[in-house]
Amino acid sequence: MERFKKIFLMLALISCAAFQSHAQLIVNLRPARPVYVRTVAPSPRHVWVEEEWENRGGRYEWAGGHWVAPPREGARFVPGHWRRRPGGEVWIPGHWR
Repeated sequence: MERFKKIFLMLALISCAAFQSHAQLIVNLRPARPVYVRTVAPSPRHVWVEEEWENRGGRYEWAGGHWVAPPREGARFVPGHWRRRPGGEVWIPGHWR
């Protein structure tokens, strides 16, 4: 019986952690976009990622303004954007297509 309780508790903790990892941070006011100077591209195939925000500790922090090499030939970077949700807005990260 004790072993069953431990297994149940472990599964419950894993389920909670998995649920939190997909949670979205909703804000009423977008954070201010900092000024960032674009540097010279490391190579002609690099793509500039203009704006990216990351959920760090329950708030959005700037993580953009950098050059990225495409993962494969012909890939196109789709920039991140803010999307309206009930109660505010949420950041949808950029990704490759």
